[in-house]
Order: sequence, then structure tokens, then C-alpha cells
Amino acid sequence: MTPRGPVWQQRLRPYLKRATEPQPLVVAGKLTRMVGLTLEAVGCQAAIGGRCVIETAQNASIEAEVVGFHDDKLYLMPIGGLHGLGPNARVVPTHGVCEVPVGEQLLGRVLDGAGHPLDDKGPLHAERRVPLSGRPINPLSRPPIREPLDVGVAAINALLSVGRGQRMGLFAGSGVGKSVLLGMMTRYTNADVIVVGLIGERGREVKEFVENILGPEGLARAVVVATPADNSPLMRMHGAMLATRVAEHFRDQGKQVLLLMDSLTRFAQAQREVALAIGEPPATKGYPPSVFARLPQLVERAGTGDRGGSITAFYTVLAEGDDQNDPIADAARAILDGHVVLSRELAEAGHYPAIDIEASISRVMVDIVAPEHDQAVRRFRQLWSTYRQNRDLISVGAYQAGSNANIDEAIAMYPALSAFLQQHMRHQIGWSDSLKGLQSSLGGAGR
Repeated sequence: MTPRGPVWQQRLRPYLKRATEPQPLVVAGKLTRMVGLTLEAVGCQAAIGGRCVIETAQNASIEAEVVGFHDDKLYLMPIGGLHGLGPNARVVPTHGVCEVPVGEQLLGRVLDGAGHPLDDKGPLHAERRVPLSGRPINPLSRPPIREPLDVGVAAINALLSVGRGQRMGLFAGSGVGKSVLLGMMTRYTNADVIVVGLIGERGREVKEFVENILGPEGLARAVVVATPADNSPLMRMHGAMLATRVAEHFRDQGKQVLLLMDSLTRFAQAQREVALAIGEPPATKGYPPSVFARLPQLVERAGTGDRGGSITAFYTVLAEGDDQNDPIADAARAILDGHVVLSRELAEAGHYPAIDIEASISRVMVDIVAPEHDQAVRRFRQLWSTYRQNRDLISVGAYQAGSNANIDEAIAMYPALSAFLQQHMRHQIGWSDSLKGLQSSLGGAGR
């Protein structure tokens, strides 16, 4: 007897709905080759950025991401380790995209590149999960930068003024104090939320940064994403993208976000490792073209938003061998809104923060400061540059006083100018005090 009536229809409805909805076809493939960290799989299909699960002989599974394809081959990059992986391992596409947790529950937590907690504060219960790639903003919908931001560092406040929503780079070689300067701005900047990305750096620095630089008060309003150097290149890239995505979430809620990423160079090096592993030819000093395409895709996600919030971002850029024309440093200068260059010569002389005022610039400063402030900065730069250009003659006694009025004035005022640029790492100097200090340094001896 054929069933009829509402009861039969109710029981059959889920099956009819499931049959009519398009379902992704999951066809398992197998692993055929492994070169370095690159895995080749055949017999399955997945899109770029898709996830696959590789089954090992020990009944475990390894998650990998699709980073390329050629003919019937998929190129995969593992998310974690490769222990236990063997030939002809079963590869199963998940047809899912990488999603990461966001929400207020992230504040005070330390996460890895996949969004899993690294601290001992228990499991993470986020409000929701969102795709790792952010929402693109129409450039005409971005409000202009008009409000200055107090970062607590006198030299930057007064001479390299930063606006809310600006993207700045900290350019330096190794060991000249860029991490210390980044920590100063972390503690002293006025922001609703701080997002810190520690990408590809030494593992011991993560705990030091959380405990010594952030501290309990700073961590309470911060989210730390850490992917040290021993993580896979894909995980390092995801760490930078996750930090940016978390910052975007808080910005879309109308909050003022400070994004600190150390370092942009390690992100580029991770992308280089992935690109070279899948056969992309190197172009500039070993960097494939995809590296220079990825950098603006990451950096452009910061800045002012169309919902009232903003992301003010500071990216550290490691100048290999103190070469400011390093390909990554050169590319970063072109896409950022300014750069702070740290000098090894100043650092070796005990001048901290070792900011090279002549080589540094803020491209939005003229739009956010008063005319008299801008005039004072110009005069400071002229005096400082005059002394630095004639320093060798002055130090050996070859310059005779009275030969040039500008040099005489620069010599007389140099001690006050140098003292203004120096600041202890535990000493905060606010915006108004920075401007007073600037005026005081220009009104010193020799006037």
C-alpha cells in the first residue's frame, strides 16, 4: 500500500530536499610525489586555497592546502608536520575554505596561525568563524586620514606624525632596536584593540613579548598571533593573514585598531618558499613575482574602513645586511604610507630609539598637523641635516667657527636636537609633550 498523508510527506521531505540540492563530488586521490615540503596528488580535484586531508599509515591525518596545479596534478603544502606520511597515501578533498575565529573572546589570548590557542587559558569559544580572506573595501569608501595618533614616542609624534588608519614601516637591520620600538608603541598607543602578529621570528621572543612588553594590562586589550620560524611557510603566511583578519573584524565594529606585525619580510620569505617549491621561477634576487603581488594584497587590508573604524598598522621590514634597497624593503616603501628607518650607526653610539630622521618620512603628516607644527619640523630637519652633513669636518676640527652661519647654528643647537630624539624605552612622551619638546629643542642655545 502506497503511503499517503502528511506523515509520509514529512518523513520523505528531508530525503527529497537532500536529493535535489547539489552536493560536491568527493573523489579521493593518492599521493604520488614529495619534493621538499611540496606534495603532488593525482585522482582528485580541489580549488586553490582548498583543504585536503591526507591519511597516513598510522591511521592519522595530515591537513594540507592546495597551492597550485598542473594538468591532473594538485600541488599541496602541509599545514603542520609530515611525520608518518608515505607513498600512495589517500588524499581526500574537504571542499572547505579556511575559516578563523573572531570576536571579543579573542582579547587576551595568544593564537597560532590556524586560530588555535597557544596559552593555557582553556579552549577558545569564539562568536563566529569567518573566511581568512577579508572583505575588500571600495577605495572611494575609505575616509581620508585626518586625525593624528599618539604613539608615545616623541620623535615619531613630533617629526613623523602618524594618523589613524595610516600604514607605516619600521625599516632596520638585525639588532638595532626595532622590536623594542615596536613594544614601546604597543604599550603607549591610544587604541581600542591591539593585534600583534609575530611572524617567522624566534620562538623565545613570543613569551618575552607577551610578558615583558605587553604585560597583563596590555594583553587584556590585545590579540597575539604567533607563528615562529619553525612553523611551516604556509602557517607563517596564515599567521599574518589571521592577524589582519582579526583586526578587520574589530575595525568593522567601529573600533580603532592598532596592528603590529613583526615582520613583513618573514611573510614575504614564506611566500617565496611556497612559490619556489611549486616551480615558480625567481625574478628579483630570488623572489618570484607572486611575492610582490602578495605584499599589497596583505597591506591594503589595513587602513580606514567604511564603517567608522580604522586599522593603524606598523610593519617591521628587515633590511638584509642594512641594505635599504633590498627587494622587499624597496617594495614595502612603495605600498606603505611612510617609513621609519633605524640606523645601526646611531644604535652603536647608544642613541635610542635609533631613528634616522633624514631617511624617514610620514606621507600623511602634512594633512594632520597644524602649519606651525609643520614649519617647526622643517626647521628641525634642516638643522639636523646641516650638522650631519658637516660632522666629519667638525669632529676633526677642520671647520672654523664663523665660516657659515647655518653650520654655526647647527653646531650650537645639536646637543638639544639630539637629546630630544632620545627616549628611554620605559618613558612615555605624549602628543602635547612631544610638541613642547620640539619647540624647546629649537629654542635652545644659539638662538
